[in-house]
Amino acid sequence: MKLPFISLPPKVRHLWRHFWLLTKPYWESEEKWRALGLLALVIGLSLGLVFMNVQFNSWYNDFYNTLQKLDSVGFKASIIKFTWLALIYIAIAVYALYFQQMLEVKWRLWLTEYYISRWLHGQGYYRLQLTDQGTDNPDQRIAEDVAQFVSSTLSISLGLLRSVVTLASFIGILWTLSGPITLAGVTIPGYMVWVAIIYALIGTIFTILIGRKLVGLNFQQQRFEADFRFGLVRIRENAESVALYRGENVEGGRLSARLGNVVANFWALMRMQKRLGWFTSFWGQLAIIFPILVAAPRFFAQKITLGGLMQINSAFGQVYGALDFIIGSFGSLANWKAVIDRLSTFREGLDVVENLPVLVPQRIGDSLDLSRISVNKPDGTQLVNEPAIRLNAGERLLIRGPSGCGKSTLLRALAGIWPYAEGAVSYPAQGDVLFLSQKPYLPLGTLRTALYYPHEPANDADALLPLMYLAGLGHLVSRLDDTDQWSHILSLGEQQRVAFIRALLVKPKLLFLDEASSALDGKAEATLYAALVERLPQSILVSVGHRESLIAYHGRTLTWLAPADWQFA
Repeated sequence: MKLPFISLPPKVRHLWRHFWLLTKPYWESEEKWRALGLLALVIGLSLGLVFMNVQFNSWYNDFYNTLQKLDSVGFKASIIKFTWLALIYIAIAVYALYFQQMLEVKWRLWLTEYYISRWLHGQGYYRLQLTDQGTDNPDQRIAEDVAQFVSSTLSISLGLLRSVVTLASFIGILWTLSGPITLAGVTIPGYMVWVAIIYALIGTIFTILIGRKLVGLNFQQQRFEADFRFGLVRIRENAESVALYRGENVEGGRLSARLGNVVANFWALMRMQKRLGWFTSFWGQLAIIFPILVAAPRFFAQKITLGGLMQINSAFGQVYGALDFIIGSFGSLANWKAVIDRLSTFREGLDVVENLPVLVPQRIGDSLDLSRISVNKPDGTQLVNEPAIRLNAGERLLIRGPSGCGKSTLLRALAGIWPYAEGAVSYPAQGDVLFLSQKPYLPLGTLRTALYYPHEPANDADALLPLMYLAGLGHLVSRLDDTDQWSHILSLGEQQRVAFIRALLVKPKLLFLDEASSALDGKAEATLYAALVERLPQSILVSVGHRESLIAYHGRTLTWLAPADWQFA
């Protein structure tokens, strides 16, 4: 017989699909067997807790019957049995939590590293901000949403498993204990089971109706919190500029606006949780006395003992608790759904940037070759449409033109990070490629680390110290191995000097300079460019700059004439 096909609602299918796409990588990774073994252990301990609850339910019958019969010997035996049951339960509960947290840590570690790798791969962190405005605060999604996703997934999944097993274990007990009831001439067997199902169903429907807006509010709360933190970090990173502009009032206003979003959304969350709390608290408290009220007529009719009544109450509580999963976990489910939505948009954004047709330079020959290069803005406006250009070893090209004409964007395309470019680019087959920007990147760590970036620092005083004095940074020689916030301590001009030293140490075969000397005085610029020409005679240099003085250090020029029209000479 062919079973009927059960179709899930579209929203449930959508949630399940995103959940599976987020979950699958870890459980198909090289860690899967260790993870599956740990998961099996956690599930086994969780089932052990359910088994212990069954034992406690049986104990209720014996214990209350000894009280009803005034059986002191049986009472003492029941207390001893309870002590052993409690000790075993405590041991299982402690290790169930311990191994669940162990699995949570391992899964979070793997998944965080997985998304860091995807975010960094192929300059995804750079392209993401150009192509996907919906993926806000990727750092928060990696640092916090991954942790919440793993923690919530494990707790909700194991909670659901325990609820299902508890329901299967206690529904038969409740069916047998409650017996039949006759209403309007109709006999209903195991009537307490039906009462528990109807009671839980009514509570679930009202919980969903009252709390359905919690998902969206939780999603927005995560976003507003991340925006507020980003605003604080932004001020810290640009402290000097804000101070020089006396921008405290403006920045304070912006922070207040972002904090206002956090607080306003939190108030909405509070109101919604209060409404939901009124109902769930009432429904939960009613569930304590409700089964006794329903079963009391059979007790007063002396069809069941006091122990039987308390065992029915306990079994009803277990069955209702299992059916009550959505009511009791609705807040967690709402937050879990919001986290899945945020991580899914992040994953989809990474999918988009990984599939962008980025112009990837090839490593061929000894020259820099540009063929049919076309560079556009994100909106499709063409910036560069240039015929073939070749620069051989030792040649130097200066790109000139007014601000906004596409000079820096062309360099980004040649560097292989701009996603809106077509054509073919080839680099020399051997040697490093280095890019010096107008605002150099100084990594966290020592000054020596910054000077050798992106390579590992070397303790080569003969090579480094003369360059420090040449670049006018002799006063920092004694601080080479000091760890500090160098991007805040050094002026922009000093940071650009660091970048030139970096190029002279790395000795790249191909060197791009994007306004790399804009903060230097004319004398310092001349000294450092002359050093590049003298010490890197076989390197290919491509510079972007406005100063006429740069022409003397470049044999070729690419000059902007009109939109998308350039002259190579």
